Amino acid sequence: MGLFDKLRNELVDVIEWVDDSRHTLVWRFPRYQNEIKNGAQLIVRPGQVALFVHRGQIADVFEPGHYELKTDNLPILSTIAGWKYGFNSPFRSEVYFVSTKQITDLKWGTPNPIMMRDPEFGPIRIRAFGTYAVKAADAKALLTELVGTSQEVDADAVTELLRSIIVSCVAELLGSSNIAALDLAAKYREFGETLRKSVQEKIDDEYGLEIPQLVIVNISMPEAVEKALDTRTSIGVIGDLGKFQQYQMGQAMAAAAENPSGGGAAEGMGLGLGMAMAGRMMQPGIFPPTAAAPAMPPTLPSAWHVAVNGQGQGPYSPDQVVSGIAAGQITKSTLVWSAGMAGWVAAGQVPQLAPAFGSPAPPPIPPAQP
Repeated sequence: MGLFDKLRNELVDVIEWVDDSRHTLVWRFPRYQNEIKNGAQLIVRPGQVALFVHRGQIADVFEPGHYELKTDNLPILSTIAGWKYGFNSPFRSEVYFVSTKQITDLKWGTPNPIMMRDPEFGPIRIRAFGTYAVKAADAKALLTELVGTSQEVDADAVTELLRSIIVSCVAELLGSSNIAALDLAAKYREFGETLRKSVQEKIDDEYGLEIPQLVIVNISMPEAVEKALDTRTSIGVIGDLGKFQQYQMGQAMAAAAENPSGGGAAEGMGLGLGMAMAGRMMQPGIFPPTAAAPAMPPTLPSAWHVAVNGQGQGPYSPDQVVSGIAAGQITKSTLVWSAGMAGWVAAGQVPQLAPAFGSPAPPPIPPAQP
């Protein structure tokens, strides 16, 4: 390689940035020790701005276009470098490309819950998260405040700062809104725009950035509070808890009766639930009785035990036993026992229980004699 070829390779004649990333904000042209020659080509693509920095001072700024670098389009650099009558020799200058495109799909969220006073629930904790977009609005301010001497600056370098500012503004917004937590969902769009403007005011002049979009995706309460709200909602949907309990007991009785593999346990469950349900029906004001139960003698013992599939169940109150007889859970052949009885006896043979089974059915009428 000859001397002239070596000198030619050390001169930069095309300056451009082919941006193949989505999150790069600023990129410095890798000139190294090479010099930019007179008449070099500068290519600034759409969505870019090029800045010349000479000895730490920002000089000329170029919008998208194709330029041939001469004295007439480098007026500030010519003044700084002392080119009174133009330049014919190569010169050294740093060239920074700044992306002016939106960087989207950036996320923000509250790392810790925000305490606020809710008009309905009192003091509660609120979490919020969403997305936002950022772009360079003032290339000079961005280069001065955030870039320094870095070779490349991407969105990660500013997202931590922006997230902190957004969270601070969210806390101020929610704290001053005086809106119930259950009504916040209807305000997402309005709050998002208010939040965007508040963040923009804090970064506009200082950092040279713009927030064109900021969206609130969700504002939520702690999981324990949400479960309590779900319970409260369920109670409201159910309405009359007494009737709902009766319905649940009836469903359990039907399920136990239809389970052929349940054996004695299923039968005992059905009897117990039936008596419990009947006991609730006997309480005034809960459910009107469909038919009056037969009156029991005043000498009826206060506690009874009932044999179900060879196992004793109870004790049951007289009202529960009567209701069990009326519901068909206790038949005349069902063995029962109470204090003072010598042993287990069929219910139909106990004088105190016999009236509960009603009068015996008359025998069939004999055929007429010829």
